[in-house]
Amino acid sequence: MLYESETAEQEHLRDIVKKLQAALTAIEDKVSDSYRDVIEAKKYLWVNMAQLDPAERAANRVDISLSIDAGEKAVAKRQRISKLVSSPYFGRVDFKALDHAEADACYIGVHAFSEEESQRNLIYDWRSPIASLFYDFHVGEAHYEAPMGRMKGKITTKRQYKIRDGIMDYMIESSMNINDDVLQKELSSSSDEKMKNIVATIQQEQNRIIRNETAGELIIQGVAGSGKTSVALHRVAYLLYRFKETLTSGNVLIISPNKVFSDYISNVLPELGEEMIMEASMEELAAQELGSICKFQTFYEQAAVLLEDRDEAFAKRIRYKARLDLIGELESFAKHAETHYFEPEDIMLEQAAISRKAILDSYQATAGMPLEQRLAKTAAVIGGQSRTEDGERLKPAAIKKIKTAVKKMFKIPSMLNLYKEFYNFIGRPEMYKPIAKNIIEFADVFPLIYLKILIEGAEPVQLVKHLLVDEMQDYTPVQYAVLAKRFPCKKTILGDASQSVNPYSSTSLTAIKEVFPRAESMELLKSYRSTFEITNFALRIKPNQELVPIERHGDVPQVIRYGSLKEELDGIRELCRQFLNSKLHSLGIVCKTKTQAEQIVHAIKELHADVHLLDFTSEVFHEGITVTFAHMAKGLEFDQVIVPFADRETYQTELDRSLLYVACTRAMHSLYLTYSDEIAPFLHV
Repeated sequence: MLYESETAEQEHLRDIVKKLQAALTAIEDKVSDSYRDVIEAKKYLWVNMAQLDPAERAANRVDISLSIDAGEKAVAKRQRISKLVSSPYFGRVDFKALDHAEADACYIGVHAFSEEESQRNLIYDWRSPIASLFYDFHVGEAHYEAPMGRMKGKITTKRQYKIRDGIMDYMIESSMNINDDVLQKELSSSSDEKMKNIVATIQQEQNRIIRNETAGELIIQGVAGSGKTSVALHRVAYLLYRFKETLTSGNVLIISPNKVFSDYISNVLPELGEEMIMEASMEELAAQELGSICKFQTFYEQAAVLLEDRDEAFAKRIRYKARLDLIGELESFAKHAETHYFEPEDIMLEQAAISRKAILDSYQATAGMPLEQRLAKTAAVIGGQSRTEDGERLKPAAIKKIKTAVKKMFKIPSMLNLYKEFYNFIGRPEMYKPIAKNIIEFADVFPLIYLKILIEGAEPVQLVKHLLVDEMQDYTPVQYAVLAKRFPCKKTILGDASQSVNPYSSTSLTAIKEVFPRAESMELLKSYRSTFEITNFALRIKPNQELVPIERHGDVPQVIRYGSLKEELDGIRELCRQFLNSKLHSLGIVCKTKTQAEQIVHAIKELHADVHLLDFTSEVFHEGITVTFAHMAKGLEFDQVIVPFADRETYQTELDRSLLYVACTRAMHSLYLTYSDEIAPFLHV
């Protein structure tokens, strides 16, 4: 039945909510029944354990397992229906298939819902094939890919709704793919504590990325505020829905920049009905690889040194190790080491002697294998072929001695010493400068890991079937080479070249494609986060002719000059007071360095408000007033942003330009920059 008037739509909504509430009551009973069944079965098994034979005990354990499984499924269904009761759907598309006389109305929500008896779909999941009509087409001719093939037809009606607490706020007739009015309403609202799902406002170009099923590696280049992280998470949710038989949340890993960002995005997948997925930072992966070899400087410690010390030699080492050519140089060195650092010698045992030539012949026969495997294979072959003077096989103790002796024939057994030797090999010994004994610079971490993989062989992480890498521009080609070896699975890689916070080791899209030559790349060029005025202001700092600002207008960003540092801090306190008296939820004070952020926290603590310092040790994102610095702010957004100390002394290098751009593009609705002394050169009109 097609509901044409708003009154009819209101009545339909009330009917759907009643059916959802009835389904929720029924599922509550199922959850309770499953719980009682498990308790009763466990009690029976415990009381009668002595009398039951093994087959009966096994049967009871199976019954308990089945009851637990049924209960877990019921709980998951209850969670989905609970979400729908508040907001059953957000869109409707009436589609008349070519072989149908009339159009069918399809209501689209975060989850699917059907009548228990007839199994008629009342609400379609946003990830279902038919839901793509809502995102990809205007009113008129359209099609979607169904399991039985392409379904062609015509869209006769499109509507969008805002439903809260089971009540319709508004309904908009839409001939476009996503009506601007709806998008404007969503974007104009205040920022909540966590990132939210965007199912009601997915744009056509975003939908193409989300529903891409074929790419082995999909690279998303998205401008600031384009929603690339949210799109990537929705893509994960779509793939989990589409390939539910072979892909689970436990098979997906996100490489995220820090724990705060992990917390910030943690709401999205559960909102979409998916379980939380595994997350790790590059440092955590590195710690697993190098735990027994050495300790290392973190990325953020490296960034702090770059920002506060301005050590040109340090920057030069970082830049050198961020080259794409380093991958090939490490591979060439590994081959050189296999040939030149293996020095076979005669092995003399009590009952047998093994010649240097026999060892060398066995070693050369293993060419093509990683070094460590070659040594093990060589020792195994020699041990298996050798005989005593009486023609008998060697005993295990003798074979163990052979393994030890062959391993020692590789003359640089320490991985750290071998890595140091690499720089002698390429004639650049000055490029290796450890911080202390067994503590290396962060720029050395992944080249060392890659050399370790070349020497020991790659052990793919089989559990991970899809890898999501965020902030792609801040990882070096060698880091991608390590990920390619350890995670030979499908990947979604996303970022923005304009938002690099470390230009000495940033990676271009071209370089990433060198590591993943078969990767598909897609662009998101429209910026949705900030108002038109904020976006244009940021583009004066770092121009990007491809970025398209959305036409959502607001206040012009203000650059405020103060007569002294004291006056500037007083001014920042006043801006904070104005925020606390406003209806906005989040204020980000984004500095250049951690030292500056700590200075601001000290200056505004008298406000007696919730002020949170976001630094390298933080794990949770809070709304209210957040004081942080650009390296930590990436990926986050705030209703209002203040950028303090926007003077020439603070912002003068190309790195500084990137940091200032990142800071300004965190703002959704209003932006203030403050300074005393002389304004930063990037802010001159």
